[in-house]
Amino acid sequence: MSLDSGVNDTNNAIVTRGLVREFGAVKAVDGVNLAVRQGEIYGFLGPNGAGKTTVIRMLITLLAPTAGTISVAGFDAVAQPDRVRLSIGAALQEAALDEKQTGRELLTLQGRLYGLTGREIAARIADLTDLIDIGEAMGRLIGTYSGGMKRRLDLAAALIHRPGILFLDEPTAGLDPLSRNRIWEEVRKINTELGVTIFLTTQYLEEADALAHRVGIIDRGRLATQGTPADLKHSRGSDLIIVKLDGDATAAAAALQALPEVEAVDAHDSELTISVSNGAAFISAVALKLNELGITVRELTLRTPTLDDVFLQVTGSRFRQEGASPAAGEDATDPAP
Repeated sequence: MSLDSGVNDTNNAIVTRGLVREFGAVKAVDGVNLAVRQGEIYGFLGPNGAGKTTVIRMLITLLAPTAGTISVAGFDAVAQPDRVRLSIGAALQEAALDEKQTGRELLTLQGRLYGLTGREIAARIADLTDLIDIGEAMGRLIGTYSGGMKRRLDLAAALIHRPGILFLDEPTAGLDPLSRNRIWEEVRKINTELGVTIFLTTQYLEEADALAHRVGIIDRGRLATQGTPADLKHSRGSDLIIVKLDGDATAAAAALQALPEVEAVDAHDSELTISVSNGAAFISAVALKLNELGITVRELTLRTPTLDDVFLQVTGSRFRQEGASPAAGEDATDPAP
């Protein structure tokens, strides 16, 4: 797991250096160095209150940093916010759609706000109708749209002016699995067919795994790790043995760490995560060792690493999926600007 971008700034769509945002005595973002490459989908994850929402607000010029620099599409986000806004599109958690307009009317208004001519708007709507798969619903009132259709229309509105960078803040939150998969398809098409760089936050780890070329995890205001999903998962070991115990797992972790086959052991409350190269051959040895220690095992499982395991290692907690408390999609302890 590496925090080094490994690329020259000229190949990056987004660059931050020493990015800090303070709210009084609270440091919500603490020295984030971020580099998002042109043409990639970058997944940005973090627990509630980690600073994720604050970083996004600064990147899209809705919030000024306390310190550090931000370059978006080659422009200084502090000194040239207007140039940044013309270069990006943003579809945030709550789609700002007028339900008394038709889809076509909303996109037409959006195009006019960006200074497009009537002919340019008509051409863009035709292109986006096919790309986003809205079809004849474009002539219907937005109030009649399903949740998935509203999300796709919001994507179209963010793309009307041909931005080079698209910010998607939890684009599938609250959608059913079928609608979620359709949004995934649209995001891939936007990236591959239009060459748009996408900065994506999500509350679904499988979404980041499926879509993102690279993933960054922010924790306590700092970028804790980043890399491809495959590399991040590989860093946890070839196999994972998950043990759920009665009582605290700390003592058991120390005993298991001494075994030569064990690569790493993480203890979180009553759960152990043991990284090994050959879990099938070693799982019985783990059970025997715990039995020798007189520790009661409630559950013992073997599996390959997931992004949730990486998240647990970095942040000390499992990733909160939709429906968890605090409210899904909220950076609950991020101070308000």
